[in-house]
Amino acid sequence: MVEQSIPPILRPDNPNQVLLSALAKELSVSFAPGTEDANLTGVSMNTSDVRHGDIFFAMPGLKTHGAKFAAQAVAGGAVAVATDSEGLALLGGIQVPVIVVESPRLRLGEAARFVYGNAREQMPLMYGVTGTNGKTSTVHFLSAIFRQIGAVPGMSSSVERHIADDIIISRLTSPEAPESHALIARMRENKVTDVGWEVSAQALKQHRVDGIFFDVVAFTNLSHDHFDEFDSYQQYLESKMPLFHKSRSGKGVVCLDTEYGQTFLEASEIPCVTITLREDVKSDWKVKVTDEAVGLTAFDLIGPNGEKISTSVPIIGDYMASNAGVAILMAIQAGHDWSKLAVDLKDGIDAPIAGRGDNVAPPGAPSVYVDFGHTPDSIEMTIKAARNVTKGKLVVVVGLDGDRDKIKRPMIGAICAKLSDAMIVTDHNPRFEDPAIIRKMIYDGAIAERPNHDIRNLEGPERAIRIAVSMVTTGDTIIWFGPGHQEHRDIMGVRTKYSGRAQAKAALAEAGWK
Repeated sequence: MVEQSIPPILRPDNPNQVLLSALAKELSVSFAPGTEDANLTGVSMNTSDVRHGDIFFAMPGLKTHGAKFAAQAVAGGAVAVATDSEGLALLGGIQVPVIVVESPRLRLGEAARFVYGNAREQMPLMYGVTGTNGKTSTVHFLSAIFRQIGAVPGMSSSVERHIADDIIISRLTSPEAPESHALIARMRENKVTDVGWEVSAQALKQHRVDGIFFDVVAFTNLSHDHFDEFDSYQQYLESKMPLFHKSRSGKGVVCLDTEYGQTFLEASEIPCVTITLREDVKSDWKVKVTDEAVGLTAFDLIGPNGEKISTSVPIIGDYMASNAGVAILMAIQAGHDWSKLAVDLKDGIDAPIAGRGDNVAPPGAPSVYVDFGHTPDSIEMTIKAARNVTKGKLVVVVGLDGDRDKIKRPMIGAICAKLSDAMIVTDHNPRFEDPAIIRKMIYDGAIAERPNHDIRNLEGPERAIRIAVSMVTTGDTIIWFGPGHQEHRDIMGVRTKYSGRAQAKAALAEAGWK
């Protein structure tokens, strides 16, 4: 296996040019003594991303200060440096102008917005989506909707970046602020009109979306995840709330499928409309599922004044209908006419999403869904959705990340055991953790839930998926949680090329399902 390279940062082909003195004025900071002016065309915070014309932000880190790498950045093409007082003392004799910016991480987004020319009045319509589950699906639905109604779509998700007709593999769920603003500038250059943006709690906490004003934002749901970073549901919820501050966004859509939706609604500083598929909850808009089949969920979106949009998504699960409903309502909130949406989406939203309820099996074979599910709630919903369209046996294969929330591992094991006919625990991305320990935590949770159930603990995902395929036949279903859309495994800091979808297809072919 070969180490996989990380995709490069996308920047505009014809970048904006601003003077360092203009940036210093924008940030209300002064030049260091003896500073000369410079023409800036970009912003970088890592030496690996530096390009000629950049200003390099040298910031304090957990282990060292970025100012120690300023000379390397200058050698790579940086024409100026921004750092704090501590960093200034570490710069040495670099031969480029320097501006002193205290708390540089907090000013990075603002600086990148200015350098890349992303003034609010020049931006495409921006749509930000936050929540535990459904962020990726919702922004992919948004991108498809924009294309189907004749808009020019842009998108940033944990799976892909979309710039009009170009599709690029993502680096991070939410890119760092310099990458975000460079990407938006590239979108503007390509006449993109509407942009869906996945906004994680970490992106807000780490200031990755600073400098971006969202015309419409949405909250999908909240469930157990990232409890290695947050102490409680309340703290996790509060980490997402800044997206609904009036300084960041204009209008909101709040999904009431989980109990936290109401809390989010009450805390919002912006006007919001509500949506739910729950019959026992009052909301402005309702999602009503009308049909479920392998690779299809049809639904009606019904508004407060009799508006009705009938459409479908090519993915199983009523929660996917809910995510699509959120996407449609966001478009309506942004000013797109609901009646035009009803006409343009009547034959369905054309948005298959790699690694989200992704059935890779050929016709006639048992269904094999490769899914990125990694939270207790998302895994439970996906298994239940698959059960609704499965005539025979349902086998679950599950692997989880290392160096991430350990509390959820036995919880997920218990859910998979409870809802499956057979279960295989295997490896995914162990990172720097012992994969056997990760498997044992999942396995122990499963055994505690169903001591006499068919539960296997198998090292190696290649072996696990082949054993799973040997257990099923036509009419049966396998759900493989873990790899989803990812094209690599992370083992001891090395990203090795690996595709769960390719492995599943190969396992089916080897078993005679071609």
